[in-house]
Amino acid sequence: MTRLRLLLLTLLGLPLAVAGWLWLTLLSPFTYDPPDDLPAIAEGRHEVFVYGTLRSGLVRWVVTGRMGESEPAVLEGFRREGLDLTEAPGKRVEGEVIEVSAAELARLDRYERLGLRYERVTVELADGREAWVYRRLPEEALSEARL
Repeated sequence: MTRLRLLLLTLLGLPLAVAGWLWLTLLSPFTYDPPDDLPAIAEGRHEVFVYGTLRSGLVRWVVTGRMGESEPAVLEGFRREGLDLTEAPGKRVEGEVIEVSAAELARLDRYERLGLRYERVTVELADGREAWVYRRLPEEALSEARL
């Protein structure tokens, strides 16, 4: 009987612990306070070039509330360096473009810790479209954000 209780506790407790951690890190008002100087997000649809974890539909579903469609895209003149993009003439980064609403973009900003870890900038993709992309803040800006 004790093993059955332990198994049931594990089967119920583990998903609840994961859900609690996801809520705390991605959705709660307690773990991210955006800087005051961030510009307001314009209403309407936004295209975002994703090249890391946000390429996964499951991650997008957890962050924005829906998987959404994505399409392959290429960003020329950059290379991927860890969690960032670095300008590199002649190189290219393969990724995907997702289309999000203003509310979903705000949730992406929260996930990327806009203004604290990343900045959101506009880039021109290989096909000529413009899209948002998240790039790591310079190290000195990261140090200031931690203060």
